[in-house]
Amino acid sequence: MKQRLFPLLAEVIAAAMAGCLGYQLTTYDVPLALDVACALALYLAFRDTLHQLIRASRTVTHRCTAPGCDFTVQLTDTDSIESRRWQEIAATHPSHT
Repeated sequence: MKQRLFPLLAEVIAAAMAGCLGYQLTTYDVPLALDVACALALYLAFRDTLHQLIRASRTVTHRCTAPGCDFTVQLTDTDSIESRRWQEIAATHPSHT
């Protein structure tokens, strides 16, 4: 339920913010086509940012512990057993760079 509610809430928040800013532009006598274009661009920017924040809250990153190695693994929506397994893989991977 929560996984479907948050993206829907992000859409509503993005639409409300874009609509509010679009309305504020109309008070400055901005042409309608430009107002719609700006509101749509703001909606897409807000929507993308909120979806990235939601995704980031469910993502875990494991890195190699060797000095100078940049090997990383990012996991989304995994349980603790799977996360622990990937943490061990990241710590003992054979190709340290």
